[in-house]
Amino acid sequence: MTRPTAGGGIPPELARLRSSIDNIDAALVHLLAERFKATQQVGELKAAHGLPPADPGREERQIARLRVLAHDAGLDPLFAEKFLNFIIAEVIRHHEAIAGAANPPA
Repeated sequence: MTRPTAGGGIPPELARLRSSIDNIDAALVHLLAERFKATQQVGELKAAHGLPPADPGREERQIARLRVLAHDAGLDPLFAEKFLNFIIAEVIRHHEAIAGAANPPA
């Protein structure tokens, strides 16, 4: 077991792991930003073509696909599904707002 360094500091291995986690968190934020830029464009296209904000069939396929990817990567598929459901709900909310702005009530 690793003990804290003299002076109350943290073990170097813990600092290294935390730094790695911080880098991964930054990458996740940037990836999510890129994903939402793409879904914003999808929402604009859907609104322009009168398509509904949600696509349940695609969402189901994406969730199934992500569950397999998660399993293969050693990540809990249920966690991956919950995470994707959260993202999908946010995307649909954005698409509804885009559709509402494109087609205001008369």
